[in-house]
Amino acid sequence: MAFKLDAIEKMNTEDKYRYMNMLLTAQLSSEEDLLANLSNASAIVNVAFDRINWVGFYLMKNRELVLGPFQGRPACNRIKYGCGVCGTAVKERRVIRVENVHEFEGHIACDSASNSEIVIPIIVNDEVFGVLDIDSPEFNRFLELEEGYLIKFVDKLKESIIVNSLK
Repeated sequence: MAFKLDAIEKMNTEDKYRYMNMLLTAQLSSEEDLLANLSNASAIVNVAFDRINWVGFYLMKNRELVLGPFQGRPACNRIKYGCGVCGTAVKERRVIRVENVHEFEGHIACDSASNSEIVIPIIVNDEVFGVLDIDSPEFNRFLELEEGYLIKFVDKLKESIIVNSLK
C-alpha cells in the first residue's frame, strides 16, 4: 500500500487528524499483521501531528508495559503497572493528558525534552492490550481535539486486533 502524504502539509489541524484516521483505516484494510499495523500506525500519527517528539506503543506483557513500535528517540523498554503516565493510564483504564509532565507524580523521563504527554489505553475484550503514548516538547500540547481523534484512532486499531485475533 502506498501512502499519499504530500497534501497533509497543506491541511489544517483537524483535517490532518481526519486524514490520519483515514490512512489508518486503509492500512488496516490491507494488512493483518499486528506488528506491521502498529509500526505504520505510529508513523501515521507522527506524520499527522505537529510539535511532537515521540509516538509509539507499549504492549502489556506479564503485568508490565513493554516497548512496541514507535517513532522518535530510544525509549524506556519496560514500564511497571501503575508507574508513570503510561502505567497509570493502564491502572486507571482511562486516557491521561498531562499538561506538564514534570508535575506528574512518578513521571518516568525517557526523554528529558518531553514536557507534555497523552496516553490512550488500548482495551480489547476488557483486557488492557497496551497504550498509545505521545510526547511533546511543548507544555499543554494535547487538548480535547487531539484526545477525541486519538480515541477514534485507537478504536479503529482495537477493531482490527479483535477481528484478526479471531482468524
